[in-house]
Amino acid sequence: MGRLGPWEASPRLAVAVSGGADSLALAVLARDWASDRGGTILALVVDHGLRPESAAEAAITLDRLAAQHVDARLLPLRDLRRGASLAERARDARYQALFAACSAEGILHLLLGHHAEDQAETLMIRVLGGSQPRGLSAMAALVETDRLRVLRPLLTTPPGDLRQMLTARGLAWVEDPSNRDRRALRARLRLLRAEADDPATDQLLAATHFAGQARAAEDRAVAAELASRTSIRPEGFALLSPGPFSVRAFAALVQTIGGRAYSGRSDRLAALARAPHPATVAGVHLVPAGRFGDGLLMVREYAAIGAPVSAVQGAVWDGRFRIVREDGLTCCMVVEALGDDAARFRSVSVLPASVLRGLPAIRIVGVPETEARNDPGNDRRGGKANFLVEVPHLSYPVRAHGACPRLVFSPPRPVAGAPFQSARDV
Repeated sequence: MGRLGPWEASPRLAVAVSGGADSLALAVLARDWASDRGGTILALVVDHGLRPESAAEAAITLDRLAAQHVDARLLPLRDLRRGASLAERARDARYQALFAACSAEGILHLLLGHHAEDQAETLMIRVLGGSQPRGLSAMAALVETDRLRVLRPLLTTPPGDLRQMLTARGLAWVEDPSNRDRRALRARLRLLRAEADDPATDQLLAATHFAGQARAAEDRAVAAELASRTSIRPEGFALLSPGPFSVRAFAALVQTIGGRAYSGRSDRLAALARAPHPATVAGVHLVPAGRFGDGLLMVREYAAIGAPVSAVQGAVWDGRFRIVREDGLTCCMVVEALGDDAARFRSVSVLPASVLRGLPAIRIVGVPETEARNDPGNDRRGGKANFLVEVPHLSYPVRAHGACPRLVFSPPRPVAGAPFQSARDV
């Protein structure tokens, strides 16, 4: 845990607890570690509701945590339905619930109970799936997101050690039957290795370590390239210096400016990286830099911009801009692209039209026309008013106390985050 820092004084941690031995052991270990430093933990128990007995198991887990003087919260998931890609959908819903709970509590560190066997199985699954070299590094010990840090402190710990610790303390745990369901690849691999008394976990972990070192070196090289060759603006576009880019660096830019969780790869994207020129690809548009100097601007493709969203605290528009202040916002307000209203600001802004049109704007929509302000720049659509309230990045309207921005550029993943951290590095 010390090497997964830095930590604040009196650290506050969240631990995802399924009720199984691994996560229950992690909760107990994390409680002891935090307590020694004047800190606390919160156990988050997710009930997927996919098995009849899951609610009872979650209740038992909460009781066991309470007996260990661990604060816990139940996170029920009630919208999952059986069908295609259930495991992926359940995982995504679980992480959304965990992240939301951490944000609500102001917790910056989420601990997960993946252990050495999980890491070995992840490597095997990726090898069988034809993973690229970066994927062979398996799970990272530390992942930093825009909201919290995801930590896996047990990646080199054998699960048998965790069970022995619980048994020595007289603690029972829940056995998930899905761990023995041979329809799942991970379960099949786990059972086959157990039946063969497989001793190869250490070698598999060593393989992930070497792959992780190579991935970390590549991450640092990409970060250095982007730092020296690009400038990312708070309006959500980037300035690229002339010349070719590595495919990894270029794809990271496309991902960030396009507001996507994953960049994707394509022959066209790779060709643009080697010889950047005005073009449209994967939701972004490359245009000449113009008054910004040599090189190109990478801007969001206007035709690909997302639909309007309600202007409420925490809302994310187009996967790129987050509302971080809600003072002054009322019902009937939405965030959408500035669009054709960009023409009103061309004389007072140095931003090119391609950037202006895609800026987030706050509007009041759908109120009766009689309530519309006497502003010729605002329009009336079908007897309903649609008027511009604010364009935060243009400081519109000008306020007596200065600009009052409410939206920040906050893409799902940074263009270059912390380099990959292997389990063996910690």
